[in-house]
Amino acid sequence: QVQLVESGGGLVQAGGSRRLSCAASGSIFSINNWGWYRQAPGKQRELVAFITRGGSTNYADSVKGRFTISRDNANDTVYLQMNSLKPEDTAVYYCNAVSVWPTKVEYWGQGTQVTVSS
Repeated sequence: QVQLVESGGGLVQAGGSRRLSCAASGSIFSINNWGWYRQAPGKQRELVAFITRGGSTNYADSVKGRFTISRDNANDTVYLQMNSLKPEDTAVYYCNAVSVWPTKVEYWGQGTQVTVSS
């Protein structure tokens, strides 16, 4: 089992920055990929960014060049640095962890609200 706790959400003005944190505990050694998703009101949850065990990253087109995902192995924490925020970035942001062996298992945090005012 893996437990994920997000923090860092809040209200920010358009053009501002915010850093989200995801503190992980439990069987972290089993995790292959770490990701951040978001869900805006009335919309489906979407992938924002992920980072693999090897450190490779991938981003949604809508956040490329503005958001950066990173991982601090010493503190078992995954971050999402968000710069140049836009009102359309307003959503609940969820931390995600995926283990693929022996079967695929996904873990989710409780979510943290990010609101970008124009």
